[in-house]
Amino acid sequence: MRVAVVAGPDPGHAFPAIALCLRLLEAGDEPVLFTGPRWLDAARAAGISVRRLKGLAPRPTDDDGDAGARIHQRAAHIATENLPELSAMLPDLIVSDVLTAGGGLAAERLGLPWVELSPHPLYQPSRALPPIGSGLAPGDGVRGRARDAVLRTMTARAVRNGQRQRSAARVSIGLPAEDPGPPARLIATLPALEVDRPDWPSNAHVVGPLLWEPTDAVLGLPPGDAPLVMVAPSTAHTGVAEMAETVLEGLAGLGVRAAISTLDTPPERLPEWATAGLGRQDELLTHAAVVVGGGGHGLLAKSLAAGVPVVTVPGGGDQWELANRAVRQGSSLLVRPLTPEAVGSAVQRVLDDKKFAAAARRAADSLAEVEDPVQICHRVR
Repeated sequence: MRVAVVAGPDPGHAFPAIALCLRLLEAGDEPVLFTGPRWLDAARAAGISVRRLKGLAPRPTDDDGDAGARIHQRAAHIATENLPELSAMLPDLIVSDVLTAGGGLAAERLGLPWVELSPHPLYQPSRALPPIGSGLAPGDGVRGRARDAVLRTMTARAVRNGQRQRSAARVSIGLPAEDPGPPARLIATLPALEVDRPDWPSNAHVVGPLLWEPTDAVLGLPPGDAPLVMVAPSTAHTGVAEMAETVLEGLAGLGVRAAISTLDTPPERLPEWATAGLGRQDELLTHAAVVVGGGGHGLLAKSLAAGVPVVTVPGGGDQWELANRAVRQGSSLLVRPLTPEAVGSAVQRVLDDKKFAAAARRAADSLAEVEDPVQICHRVR
């Protein structure tokens, strides 16, 4: 089966797409990855056929201050820009990242089946949950359910506006205004990070995190046998700034070692008990006693899948929602705002109380419940 996999260049979305391509390759399929230029060489080196995803650059008419416009208008543009090349490769199926929705629109224009890839929990609204992004647990009892109903009413206008923007974008490229949605959604998270809802969509399948390492390098560890704290600053533009430096200050004097994992330039000055740079995070996690990160789904899922508890320092976007879910699951503590004292205290507490590590292992055990994303793609085809 020939599959076009479409995802933007943000690591939280490009990496799961690359991981899915590798799973498809292992199954004997022919995936072709459409993404930004940053990851093309690495994906090609992993054996994946690649194409540069066109239309990613902002246009003068784009309103990037409006999230709905940014997603839907850009999606229509991306669908149009990449339609000739997608058509020429004669795919049997298109997989489109949830934020790079142009892949799905292009599939509809070509009359092809498509699957949506969501590299995080299911973020569709539910009649039984508070608005996604609030970080709140579902309300309990009459008062709790009433609270959630009021909050849903307050956000309903934004939801309807997003639907209107999507309809307008669809019509602008010759598609019907009403969005039929994909035949299947791959929800690439751990079941432990999901929330029960009575209106779970029948086309949504939890397939477990799709994880890929952008390097084969192994980051050297500081000397000694003190507990290792893996520090991974957020790769999202909404992440907390200067996180690594503040965390190092908070860890000083705790009797731990630190390994700072970063895609970007590491801090220049490091204490002797710390190391920093680009290295395989899956390897670091085999040594780590606790992770400190921004709460983005990629790192959070990778850490919990390895059974390692997390101290989350959430920034914007969906990090607040994810951080609170991990806290309720029992595998994490949340630090906000970030101060050296707060993060140091949280790390010490996680190290001292074994219940956090036990909850992380339970989260890892939930992977036994996931479905196979490749089989779902084959069924849709």
